[in-house]
Amino acid sequence: MARIAVIGAGMGAMAAAARLAVAGHRVTVYERTETYGGAVRRFERDGFSFDTGPGLLPVPAVYRDLFIKTGKEPLEDLVELVQVDPSSRHVFADGTEVSLPNASRAGVVTALDEALGGGAGQRWGDFLIRAREAWDRTRRPLLEEPLWPNWSVLADQEPYPAVPHKKLLRTRRASTLSEIGAWELRDDRLTALLESHALAYGLHPRSAPASAAVLPYMEHAFGTWYVHGGIRELARAVYERCLARKVEFVFGAEVTRVLEKDGRAAGVELAGSTSQAFGSGGGTLVDADHVVADVDPARLWALTEHPLDEDGDVRADRISPRPARLTLLLALRGPREAGAVHRTVVHAPDREAELDFLASPGGDEPRCPTVTVLRPDDPALRPDGEHESAVVSAVLSSEAGWEEAGTVARYTDFLLKAAESAVPDLRERLLWHEVRTPDHTEDETGAHFGAVPAPSLAAGRGRFLHPANTTRLPGLYRVGGWSHPGGGLPHAGMSGALVAGLIVEGPQFRGSQ
Repeated sequence: MARIAVIGAGMGAMAAAARLAVAGHRVTVYERTETYGGAVRRFERDGFSFDTGPGLLPVPAVYRDLFIKTGKEPLEDLVELVQVDPSSRHVFADGTEVSLPNASRAGVVTALDEALGGGAGQRWGDFLIRAREAWDRTRRPLLEEPLWPNWSVLADQEPYPAVPHKKLLRTRRASTLSEIGAWELRDDRLTALLESHALAYGLHPRSAPASAAVLPYMEHAFGTWYVHGGIRELARAVYERCLARKVEFVFGAEVTRVLEKDGRAAGVELAGSTSQAFGSGGGTLVDADHVVADVDPARLWALTEHPLDEDGDVRADRISPRPARLTLLLALRGPREAGAVHRTVVHAPDREAELDFLASPGGDEPRCPTVTVLRPDDPALRPDGEHESAVVSAVLSSEAGWEEAGTVARYTDFLLKAAESAVPDLRERLLWHEVRTPDHTEDETGAHFGAVPAPSLAAGRGRFLHPANTTRLPGLYRVGGWSHPGGGLPHAGMSGALVAGLIVEGPQFRGSQ
């Protein structure tokens, strides 16, 4: 039985902790804040409740697997999963609207043909078929296995298939997601639909590789799900599963250093006082046989002087600015109207200007972004039937100047104006709203500038891969949204499975079978 110290209580950390505890290890989680869940949190006021992180669950199979592997109670016995239908409603810049059914290619094709005309649905359906090829080629190495030692083979070969050029009698290969939209979809609204999936994950469509096509495909193939009571209920269920498996949690415990002995990780040093033995430097030293870190890469690098990566390894980008999320929590008077859609995506009035500003926020006038409005029909989130809670969000540049009140006010107005397309009589119904900037996210998760961790993607010369779960310091492992397989709620759970397998089964581990 090994002693394992886990840094952070995010979803990836807890997933790893539960699996390691079931394997017979003694696991202690050290979390610098006073609660679990990482970005999966809840805000409550005046009887209203809101998810402040992800509001929908893609690929619930990841958490079904976690609960099967860590105990007898399956996930559905602990939380109520609801399939969202329609999956989403889209309001495009020209005023066109379309509601897309959940997990039905034929239904989506029909809806797009009726709303957009001109064979739009068929073009989108053909795109989904090619996106499935990219998914089939990348699913195992990106989600189910530790990062290959020869990762460059995956990074250099774009898995999105080339398509025939109808006029030139040859094939051509899109290298970015934006090129797919321009070459294959041939409709600004379909292109906006495609790019909105990348934007939601903090990816810029002009630089994201064509393999990012797997993002809309995953939603189509596995459906869109909601957890009754909010996604925070999923975090609660994972936390309680950890407790049931005798995982110990220490909250308010900030790790300041990863200890090293004989060339390997040997524990952690904590700031302040806990019940454990004190070190000579005034901090608390905790011995461990393995250390699992669910933290932002910049923070992890600061915890040890030992190089975590070498030339040729996949490394996190410490230079490029990363997108962040601005969120508004809306308390509304009056009941949710009949037929209201759970998720509405209001596309930017000027798509190109939005992408320009996302890439270079300092040079242009701020523009209204693509905005997502979540209106769950959930009595647990409102004080009574005569009120409604809603969450409005947009992914923006972390360099937009969030320290300035004028910037926050400008974007708040953008988001509220866009939300009027999703919520009838919004201004008249609005009791109050809470603004959550990237600074709030940074305070709660430790992610520098409140950045959104994007999923790992193939191709792009490795720029879109996340660092391996192992590090060059033996005994220190990476887990969660900033490590392989990368950001997103299901990916955090998968990274927990990978790290647990590496520790339990050793270097021969090849991922979940």
